[in-house]
Amino acid sequence: MKDQSSITALVSAFSRAYHSQYDHPKVFDDSVAAQLITAEEFDQIKKNMIQGISFFNKKVAVQLANQPDELLKWITQVQLSPTPLARAAFCEQILFHEIDLGTTQYVILGAGLDTFCFRHPEVSRSLQVFEVDHPATQTFKKKRLAESHLTIPDHLHFVPMDFTREFSEQKLVGNEFENRRTFFSLLGVTYYLSKKEIAQLIKNLFALVPSGSSIVFDHADEALFETKGRSNRVENMVKMAAGSGEPMKSCFPFTELEHLLENAGLLVYEHLSPDEINERYYNERHDYLSAFETIHYVHAVKR
Repeated sequence: MKDQSSITALVSAFSRAYHSQYDHPKVFDDSVAAQLITAEEFDQIKKNMIQGISFFNKKVAVQLANQPDELLKWITQVQLSPTPLARAAFCEQILFHEIDLGTTQYVILGAGLDTFCFRHPEVSRSLQVFEVDHPATQTFKKKRLAESHLTIPDHLHFVPMDFTREFSEQKLVGNEFENRRTFFSLLGVTYYLSKKEIAQLIKNLFALVPSGSSIVFDHADEALFETKGRSNRVENMVKMAAGSGEPMKSCFPFTELEHLLENAGLLVYEHLSPDEINERYYNERHDYLSAFETIHYVHAVKR
């Protein structure tokens, strides 16, 4: 039986793979994700999602009862994909801009089945990439890479660490990390940490790097636990997290988040609200995709 982190990584990869194969136009095209999921797993996730439609929306379950492909599209585009797709697009767009400005290190916190290095081999000489995640998840990923005949490139470093519980500077440095301009991504993580844990993690990260280093992360605003969202998807998200044993803990008004970042020596360079995310990534679509309510994206830079 796979550990919970591997299951989460698989479902996230499934949503990216589904988008790459079936959705048009593309918000974020992860053409490699499907290689890390077996055909049996892909079919099982599809089956589980379709069978669980009544949890997500009873009305849609009735309306689309005899249309399994449309049911899967509805669940994936309404519930699973919107935040992972847009935040990945936001993050990597900023990453390439940061590389142009002199960033030479990229640290992916909670990397899961991330495929950046395999989609962008052109940065192999200019960027060192560090994937930080739970040891079990990294073991699972390495197994999948081997099964898919994907060779781990020399500039990709795996750093096994449950950074949400205890951050280890030694493990990063021991994997060739240096005090150079660095870009961090922290996607899909802040919800599950306390505000104190988030503040300490950011302080730990930016104590290692010089001015100009930066981070992209997503977070929930103060309406998280009161908002139902489109087709109750925000409420569903909170319920699913609690049911999996990883309840959501943190949500911030923007002014409080600014203060937390200032205390770590960071300034907000860009902040996207749900409406702004929708305008940038999901405007004028003709499917079910739209930005998740209460979820914001932030790019913050060390002064």
